[in-house]
Amino acid sequence: MNRNLPALSGKRGIRNGQSVKASLRAVFSEPSRCLAALGALLVLTVLGSLLVGRYSISLSDLPGLILGSGDAAAAQVLLQVRLTRIGAAVLTGGALSISGSAYQGMLRNPLVSPDILGAAAGASCGAALAILLGLDGLAVQAVAFAAGLTAVLLTFAVSRAVAGSAASGPMPLILTGMIVGALFSAGISVIKFTADPYNTLPAITFWLMGGLSYVTATDLLLQLMPMALGAVPLLLLSWRLNVLSFGDEEASSLGVNVGRLRMIFIVGATLLTSTAVAVAGMIGWVGLLIPHLTRMLTGMNHRLLLPASALLGASFLLIADDLARGLFDQEIPLGILTSIVGAPAFLYLLLMKEK
Repeated sequence: MNRNLPALSGKRGIRNGQSVKASLRAVFSEPSRCLAALGALLVLTVLGSLLVGRYSISLSDLPGLILGSGDAAAAQVLLQVRLTRIGAAVLTGGALSISGSAYQGMLRNPLVSPDILGAAAGASCGAALAILLGLDGLAVQAVAFAAGLTAVLLTFAVSRAVAGSAASGPMPLILTGMIVGALFSAGISVIKFTADPYNTLPAITFWLMGGLSYVTATDLLLQLMPMALGAVPLLLLSWRLNVLSFGDEEASSLGVNVGRLRMIFIVGATLLTSTAVAVAGMIGWVGLLIPHLTRMLTGMNHRLLLPASALLGASFLLIADDLARGLFDQEIPLGILTSIVGAPAFLYLLLMKEK
């Protein structure tokens, strides 16, 4: 009798784990409940982020500071610094998560990330070049954004030249994106090698590590338009990703113009990725980890997956930014922190998925 107890306990543990996962899936697979729960999580995260920082603000003081009747110094920190940074974290995390979900669905590969077509490497190379030339502020972001778009357009053009058409499958895009990304990464290395090691090189290195400490309200406003242009088509056409997941031949037999649809998703996801990188620098793992986590909760329906990924990604990056600016006296670069958290978390999700 006693010999069977460990086995029975193990089976009971497996069944309990499966029942918890099934219960979560049942809750989050219903669109209104899922979006309401993730929206509430984001609201609570934003509220908590307003209170976190070196300049402490209590919850009771928050309404007065927002209305302008509280301490002037605290109001300045809250309205001019903290709110701007929170908005940048929400937009950047949501953008990277939506683009990651779109790329994974479009290319039918759960291991691709938003920089798979070279957008992140291109934007980083453009920013490094702008810093090398002595540009700053909005000029760096503009050059980074243009270079990110150029990298993806180059990827798309070369893949079409190699494969013959945009509807030939995702593999030429993935392989060409890796080549173009490697090319722009080599460009970054050349720029860093030629940069002044005392002034320019530290600025380039710090930017490449990612962060939101220098984002201004103007940056936030300029971030809205390209992100809206990228996100709205993806969200409106998200249900068509379900058709693309069947394969190009099956999608074509259902009357879907695969090449045109893939181009729409590429342009939209590239706008989101390039804008996020141009504003916040290189922030890895968000676009790879969050779609996986969301897919475990919601299932494979991209009509729910994309908006849910945006909400969860915004909360994740906002929490990561709170940790980056609050763990130590000196702020940790956000890209380093997301890599430290993202890599083991992604490995854990893979192991859980195998079970």
